[in-house]
Amino acid sequence: MTATIQVEKKKLKNPPLEIHTLGDRVLRQPAKRIAKVDDEIRQLVRDMLQTMYSSDGIGLAAPQVAVNKQLIVVDVEPDNPDKPPLVLINPKVTRVSKQISTGQEGCLSIPGVYLDVVRPDAIEVSFKDEHGRPQKIQATDLLARCILHEIDHLNGVMFVDRVTNQIALTQELQKHGFSGKDVKAVED
Repeated sequence: MTATIQVEKKKLKNPPLEIHTLGDRVLRQPAKRIAKVDDEIRQLVRDMLQTMYSSDGIGLAAPQVAVNKQLIVVDVEPDNPDKPPLVLINPKVTRVSKQISTGQEGCLSIPGVYLDVVRPDAIEVSFKDEHGRPQKIQATDLLARCILHEIDHLNGVMFVDRVTNQIALTQELQKHGFSGKDVKAVED
């Protein structure tokens, strides 16, 4: 179930990909399904993992590195070398729990901004792994939150779009040099 593609969990001086930030149009385009999982996709996975670890992230979606494909990488234990990351290609949420909770989220595309977001506590997701094989995973707590956050990116949604405390949102964005005009509120 866990990824067989592994990279060393360390920071690189020059990560292979550039992470785009709030306000960049590439972050707002819905990602396209991946028809064929091949070596090119597996190399993208490696590059995304190296970029994520280099930025102290626990998740990264292809649109964040200007690749318009439905691909996310997740590792909620970046300090544990024995725990491989998850690679989810064309992920689809098939079930969400009725229980929801509020948790603080941040995003590599909005550096320095951390705000509360309400999400389901548990989810079930179907996806393809890095070999193109269909998989299914049940996730709870931080892993569920991280997967949902990254899947949002595939739909052009950013976590700030889900923040309900407008005062905190405006203050945090301004403090870190971002514009509230780039937020597109989401109603679920």
